[in-house]
Amino acid sequence: MTGNQKLKSGISTGACAAAAAKAAALALFKNKYHNQLTVTNPQGRKITVPINRYIKIPDGQGAVVIKDGGDDPDVTHGLEIIASISRTHDGTITIQGGEGVGTVTKPGLQVAVGQSAINPVPLWMINNALAEVIPPDTGCTVTISVPGGEAVARRTLNPRLGIVGGISILGTTGIVRPMSEEAFKNSLLPLIDMAVAHGYDQVVLTPGRMGVRWATNQGLPEKAVVEMSNFVGFMLEGCVARGIKKVLLWGHHGKLIKIAAGIFHTHSKVADARQETLAALAASLGAGPAIVSNVLACTTTEAIVDILTQERLTKVLDLAAQRASARAAIHVQGKLVVGTALLNMKGEVLAADRPARVIGRELGWHISL
Repeated sequence: MTGNQKLKSGISTGACAAAAAKAAALALFKNKYHNQLTVTNPQGRKITVPINRYIKIPDGQGAVVIKDGGDDPDVTHGLEIIASISRTHDGTITIQGGEGVGTVTKPGLQVAVGQSAINPVPLWMINNALAEVIPPDTGCTVTISVPGGEAVARRTLNPRLGIVGGISILGTTGIVRPMSEEAFKNSLLPLIDMAVAHGYDQVVLTPGRMGVRWATNQGLPEKAVVEMSNFVGFMLEGCVARGIKKVLLWGHHGKLIKIAAGIFHTHSKVADARQETLAALAASLGAGPAIVSNVLACTTTEAIVDILTQERLTKVLDLAAQRASARAAIHVQGKLVVGTALLNMKGEVLAADRPARVIGRELGWHISL
């Protein structure tokens, strides 16, 4: 792709659902069948959405929109978003989730427990689209379905968020911006909200699902374990904004060692310095030039740990944990108490500073102080 080539935006599941509902309503109430329709987002922007096909259902009508992620496709790209509509006689409009749309089972999200996982903006867009075409005082039930949504949802954060049975119908603008790291970052914040909703003011931040498994295996409560991906600084700031008091940084030493160097976006394309950081710490504890050179020559941090073990320099890892905690606390201007635990690929703890042990014990981790 050249630097001048413009990336194509996509359409959110929420905008797809709104367009499908509008198409189904037009077919049912006005006998009109469109190849594309426009829906409006809360900012007033008109979004044009292709209609894939129509489905005849008993006592109603259905319409299908194919989810298009644009040039930043996610796991929902290509799924069918189906709206089925049928008349009712009570004058009210009911919008519900069907096959492949998840149900919220845990507090702390924008949608109440027991409700279909259709977020507020998509719900607003669906209601707004229906209001444009449904005759006054006319009642109907609209069901949003996503065939295959339950299987796809297993590859999302929904299981961690307590959304079962399918995907969420999402979107704040109706548009999916290509290459949006910001959207991914924001999708992680509800995990902090959920921890707060369950009464926690201290959480475990870990890079990914492997860290979640290691944490729960050690007795830490799953509801207090939050995936942060590579966005350490962003998630620390998110914790502060939500009233969290203490954070335990928990994960593989190869990822968390970067925090000890003051790196708060840990993707390898952004910053690395793993070897250099461990080499500098080893030198500060008395390692000679030969050991430092060997550390710098390693291609993995596992190999570095082997060298440190052979040279009886495992205190380097203790120092790394302490420095990671200190740098993280500085990053949020001391608004969090931070501890760090470094683990190997077996989920075994290689080093944990005292704040990590205190926070961990308070959360149920059985470790000595």
